[in-house]
Amino acid sequence: MNIKTVGVVGAGTMGSGIATVALEAGFFVIMQDVAEEFVQRGQKAVAANLGRGVKKGKLSQEQADGLLAKLTVTTDLAGFADADVVIEAIFENMAAKKALYAELDRVCKSDTWFASNTSGLSITEMASATKRPEKVVGMHFFNPVPVMKLVEVIRGAATTDDIFRAAMELSVKLGKEPIAVNEAPLFVVNRILVPMINEAVFVLQEGIASKEDIDKGMMLGANHPIGPLALADLVGLDVLMMVMDNLYAETGDSKYRPCTLMRKMVRAGHFGRKTGKGFYDYNT
Repeated sequence: MNIKTVGVVGAGTMGSGIATVALEAGFFVIMQDVAEEFVQRGQKAVAANLGRGVKKGKLSQEQADGLLAKLTVTTDLAGFADADVVIEAIFENMAAKKALYAELDRVCKSDTWFASNTSGLSITEMASATKRPEKVVGMHFFNPVPVMKLVEVIRGAATTDDIFRAAMELSVKLGKEPIAVNEAPLFVVNRILVPMINEAVFVLQEGIASKEDIDKGMMLGANHPIGPLALADLVGLDVLMMVMDNLYAETGDSKYRPCTLMRKMVRAGHFGRKTGKGFYDYNT
């Protein structure tokens, strides 16, 4: 499929990252968010991402400026009328996503296909809000998008082979390495990773080892670059709690039960790095 213009819904960390790699791959990019302050912040984030490429010698300043000139920002979904593919990167709420896809279905041309950056919600359910469910697929990027190589490409119940193939090919053009995933709660990486983090919290709660030794054990014993509790702080305990609750609700399997210590910390507002305190204190 010939793609010239990539639409990105959501100008936050993930959306601006996706916009950056799409620009670097040579596409025109339209990035939308609900408020002017959000799209301006997203545009600055894209410029900063490209600026890091200049500092590392990957781009000249002239090249970076040329790429940034191919970015259009808007608060109006009608701006996607000419997009060939629209990648959605809004917050993880199914009702909000379905409302968005219903509107995209109305404003986009008939051959435009949609991809969700969701980290675990149902592609099939999102697609049901459109009249083109066969043209909806998952493309789960990892944070930070300009750095992380993986994209999970997720096939919904109605996703055609052509659209799935197009998403795999687009991932490669964006400089990523895709893996093929059939839709299931949390897909592959988070399905494995989040319960591992949750189990590490159980180990801490039960007093089996200190947080430092739990992280040290996994770094030295399993060759992980960061320990599970430090990773939880980086991801955000509130995000992990939401993911665990969704997984438990979807499966009803007790092995996915969220640890009570994590829930208590979330209720206390200790989300990790973004609040200055999680399993570790970042205020000192």
